[in-house]
Amino acid sequence: MATLHCLTGCVVGEVIGLAIGVTASLGVWPTMLLATALAYATGFSLGAVPVMRRQEVGLFAAIRIIWFGEAVSIGVMEIVMNAVDYQMGGVQAPSVFAVAFWRGLLFAIPASFLAAWPVNWILLRRAF
Repeated sequence: MATLHCLTGCVVGEVIGLAIGVTASLGVWPTMLLATALAYATGFSLGAVPVMRRQEVGLFAAIRIIWFGEAVSIGVMEIVMNAVDYQMGGVQAPSVFAVAFWRGLLFAIPASFLAAWPVNWILLRRAF
């Protein structure tokens, strides 16, 4: 569940970043950097909300609790997601309406989940 939760936040930011980058023709590297930055922002946000509710702490306290696990997990996801998306041509697609854009995501999302699963398993075993 931790990997799926992390992936949800990561994918939201990633897709928004890729869509903006492809639509604005930013180029491969700026698009991947934007997508990665947004993936971290949404991933940390979605990770912090349950901690804020469960432990009744504020945003910055929640981020201090989750920062390491989220940073590592999202980092692994982003490396794999961007590499697969690049190989599938998604980040180079001419628009969000191109098949290549969606094909890239179709392969990148499951690949990043599978890559982050063992990372999250190790992190959670060490935490408990």
